[in-house]
Amino acid sequence: MEKEEFMERKKNKLKEMIARGEVALGTCICGFSPAIIELAGFCGLDFCRIDNEHTWRQDYTTEDLLRGAFCADIVPLLRIDKGNPYLVRKALEAGAGGVIVPHINTRREVEEIVQAAKFPPLGKRGYSSLCFSGHWGAGSGAEWMDWNNKETMVISMIEDVAAISNLDEIMSTEGLDGVFFGPADFSISAGVPLQTGHGKVMDALRRTIDSAKKHGKFVIFGAKYPYWEDAQRLRDMGVQAIEIGHDVTILGTIWKKTVQEMRRDTKK
Repeated sequence: MEKEEFMERKKNKLKEMIARGEVALGTCICGFSPAIIELAGFCGLDFCRIDNEHTWRQDYTTEDLLRGAFCADIVPLLRIDKGNPYLVRKALEAGAGGVIVPHINTRREVEEIVQAAKFPPLGKRGYSSLCFSGHWGAGSGAEWMDWNNKETMVISMIEDVAAISNLDEIMSTEGLDGVFFGPADFSISAGVPLQTGHGKVMDALRRTIDSAKKHGKFVIFGAKYPYWEDAQRLRDMGVQAIEIGHDVTILGTIWKKTVQEMRRDTKK
């Protein structure tokens, strides 16, 4: 095998699908097992959101999950905490195909993420190829910097009422690839806590989709159970990246439903 072939870098499959106008399917990973991410990839899912906002994972387990995604050819999007630009760089160095940052309400906040994610001249990211993404220095240099700037993704979350009036400014930010609409936090912000199907939430989602289309961005949104039916509804609404549940909610749904049905039959 030629060295150039061995060192060839993968294109971001999710980014390419979105550019072609296709609908990508993914899931959210809350657990700590690389095997679950590998399974998601082997089942044909295109991307996975690894949650590092509501789980404690600032250790080697994140790297294990990202390597699992690499092995199974599924694009890992790492959701990190807001307000820490160093986590953006660390996520991409560890091998994330993109970062998701919660509670973004202004263009300025998006620009800060882009600055942290991109090398000059697009941003202010510091250089070191001694990481998984840089092949531990074996595949580094200007080519790697250019690949990062082109292939890794910046995704902000729309989950506050305050963001809706700024949608066009947010979506038009250079370097932003797409947004993730968070219905739970948005419903709380809108005064209808956890009523994720409420008209206020659905109207905001539609406005987000419209603005994204206008500015050439895409929207990630999660399907509800039964996932295959709701995913079709979201596709028809214009959602281009659909999450098929979470690893723990999928398992919990099947367990609870089976227990309920079995115990109901027993009482007859």
